[in-house]
Amino acid sequence: MDTSLFQTIKLIIVSATGLSKDALHIYVGMAIYLGLVVFIRRYPFYIGWAVVLGLACAGEWLDAGDDIATFGYWRWEASMHDVSNTSFWPTVFTPGWMVKA
Repeated sequence: MDTSLFQTIKLIIVSATGLSKDALHIYVGMAIYLGLVVFIRRYPFYIGWAVVLGLACAGEWLDAGDDIATFGYWRWEASMHDVSNTSFWPTVFTPGWMVKA
């Protein structure tokens, strides 16, 4: 079975940085969140959180397709673990009082 382009790019990043996949999820989530908060100041913090969550879910959707092609099933527990790793710190740093109902 061939490796998808998405998985190949992820493996190159892991190899180049020497970090674990879990650590990379945390760093990527924080980099996206802080980038949005710093460079797009006019939006509330929760917009950055929502973007991080959306991108994490999109990445796991691509992983799910690769899982199904490789294993025949979706390893949803691993995907939920990755989404929680990616969005944990943006969730902690998004002040609840900034969200208006």
